Amino acid sequence: MKAVRIHQRGDHEGLVFEDAPAPHAATGDVIVRVHAAGFVPDELAWPSTWVDRAGQERTPSIPAHEVAGVVTETRYGTSGFSVGDRVFGLTDWHRDGAAAEYTAIEARNLASLPSSVGFVEAAALPIAGLTAWQGLFVHGGLRTGQSVVVHGAAGATGTVAVQLARASGAHVIATGRAKAAELAKDLGAHEFVDLEHEPFEDAVGQVDLVFDTIGGDLLAQSAGRVKPGGALVSITAPPPVAPKEGNAVFFIVEPDRTQLAELARRTEAGSLRPHIGAVYPFADAKQAFTAKQHGIPGKVVLSI
Repeated sequence: MKAVRIHQRGDHEGLVFEDAPAPHAATGDVIVRVHAAGFVPDELAWPSTWVDRAGQERTPSIPAHEVAGVVTETRYGTSGFSVGDRVFGLTDWHRDGAAAEYTAIEARNLASLPSSVGFVEAAALPIAGLTAWQGLFVHGGLRTGQSVVVHGAAGATGTVAVQLARASGAHVIATGRAKAAELAKDLGAHEFVDLEHEPFEDAVGQVDLVFDTIGGDLLAQSAGRVKPGGALVSITAPPPVAPKEGNAVFFIVEPDRTQLAELARRTEAGSLRPHIGAVYPFADAKQAFTAKQHGIPGKVVLSI
């Protein structure tokens, strides 16, 4: 099969498009014929890109851990899927990703993909969608009638978070650069704070939840805007300052079939749409990583 691989530790300049062995399915796995794959621009810096769960080197490594495609093989211990099923989800961080014609993935990390949702659209959903869902509802405890700030509202995760928060009945305050205002409000934000021209601490009052996708000084400043009993949730780093009488949470997204299925249901219904900034042929993965690191907003997807 054809795949995008990297043979030694380094950045995306080391990615090569080449022939690679077809994957083998272990117990509980399915083999997926990949139609589209999503990636995180800094994933080549993750330790799990280079070693397996036993700490052993596993190069050459295939990147892109978001997958959408069709099941071509199942193994003993697999449940929920049959050959020919359309699926999407996350590959394990410590295993090869989806920048290949075929990938082996634990069935429990996949969900069924409705026929009306395209593969490219689905490949943009797993990390952004699960991160937003878990940040808002699992770790943030967001409920109807509460207020939430979404930092980085124009990014892949931020755009999903704005939509999910608005649909939950929360009052949504989005933040970002001025050029993101129109998009954030179109997706459901009630208010927008231009961080280039408005000091965050002056522009926002007390809220129930701050969901951070930016980090840095803004993360530290956010603790003071959280109500007693509220939460500051970040995907960038552990909050250096905890809210007074509130919770400070840093988390890494986890696969969840039930949550994936709900994201797919909402996408099929038209109430959720991932923000896709660009689509590249997977042979051009190096250029795709470069483009994302140079600031393309939203998700960059590889079409396979």
